[in-house]
Amino acid sequence: MKTAPPSGIYILKIKGTQRIPDYIQIRDEEFKLIAYFKATNPKTALARCNLLDKIDQILAIANNLEYGKIRKLEI
Repeated sequence: MKTAPPSGIYILKIKGTQRIPDYIQIRDEEFKLIAYFKATNPKTALARCNLLDKIDQILAIANNLEYGKIRKLEI
């Protein structure tokens, strides 16, 4: 059974290395990790936390987000 996404969620983009790809983190209002995925493959992780319907908005924000910066998602 899927639960509703948390009301206050945050996004963080992590810079990869030559061997490790860039990753995106989605965290709840208590800053617990709720999704962690490669920037190139977000569907499974976003489906697990009931955010798949917001995929376009999340990826647009992630693409414009600086590495290491935290931003509150207003979606």
